[in-house]
Amino acid sequence: MTRIYLDHAATTPMAEEVIQIFTAEIIDEFGNASSIHQTGRNARKKLDQARNVFAASIGAHETEITITSGGTEADNYAIFGTAYARKSEGKHIITTQIEHHAVLHACEQLEREGFDVTYLPVNKKGVIDINDLKNSLRDDTILVSVMYANNEVGAIQPIQAIGDLLKDHPAYFHTDAVQAYGSIEINVHALHVDLLSVSSHKINGPKGIGFLFVGKGIALKPLFYGGQQERKKRAGTENIPAVVAFAKAVELKQSKLQESITRNIQLKQVFVQQLESNGVQFTVNGPKEDVLSHILNISIPKTDVETFLVQLDLAGIDASSGSACTAGSIDPSHVLVAMYGENSPELRNSVRFSFGINNTEQQVIEAANKISKIIL
Repeated sequence: MTRIYLDHAATTPMAEEVIQIFTAEIIDEFGNASSIHQTGRNARKKLDQARNVFAASIGAHETEITITSGGTEADNYAIFGTAYARKSEGKHIITTQIEHHAVLHACEQLEREGFDVTYLPVNKKGVIDINDLKNSLRDDTILVSVMYANNEVGAIQPIQAIGDLLKDHPAYFHTDAVQAYGSIEINVHALHVDLLSVSSHKINGPKGIGFLFVGKGIALKPLFYGGQQERKKRAGTENIPAVVAFAKAVELKQSKLQESITRNIQLKQVFVQQLESNGVQFTVNGPKEDVLSHILNISIPKTDVETFLVQLDLAGIDASSGSACTAGSIDPSHVLVAMYGENSPELRNSVRFSFGINNTEQQVIEAANKISKIIL
């Protein structure tokens, strides 16, 4: 049985071109970019070239890119780095109830350390109200962290409006763009974003590599202590093969961005139409517009998500509930709780399907037919 992978929001397969360059770099590029000999200088050159690719992809300058081990570290660096660097100015942080746990758990830790965190609610589409943010701002607010687009329902937040609002406020503006990057055109300076997190494995690059955009003049306290890599912002020998492969993945995504968006929309439409033609009853969680092209989260009445995911797995379909599986049970999605409330049926019958590079129309039709047989 050939499996159908519909969980690209969780992680993506590496693109063939990325695998080729990654493999070649592992063999050929073992130099330390901090070494002054030729082998080290070759590694440094490739690191600098990759950093330029990352910067260009978001309208930034190469000196504003700090390489990290992925999205979690980038989020943690933005949040803890800001909190510790600016705690003498204030201890108030604003975020949302639907952030990735890399943000939420970091904020919860800061609360234990004496910081005050405001968690903004969202509407039933999964979007914050800009007025809630405006009313939550205080003189001692040092950081606002709002994800660019949600990883469970695909809802895109009003990042431009937030940036405009904060333009004249001293708080730093961080956005977790891990799910949005590669699916939306991003220009950090036009958006007035100070900090932005990105991860390679969401865009068909290798795992364990990412970056944090740190705008000019933004001061963060480092999380790691050691060497002077990344302009003293992030100690540790750089993973040159992963960096180079990540840059290749970025180039591929950027060159085919609109084509990818159009293709994912088409795949999503074919999938939905096939379910509907088969008589499956469902509702879509999240907005119809201002939503990521590759994510579809649906609520299917009279189904149990835990049982349903097992049935999908046995049928050869990889999907997700967007929830954490622990000890044989599935905890309710904090995103859906924020959208619908603690006792809503959507918490127990919602599944996320997400489309990507290797999916075909025939695959999504086959998946929809298998799903229909399971449900009906």
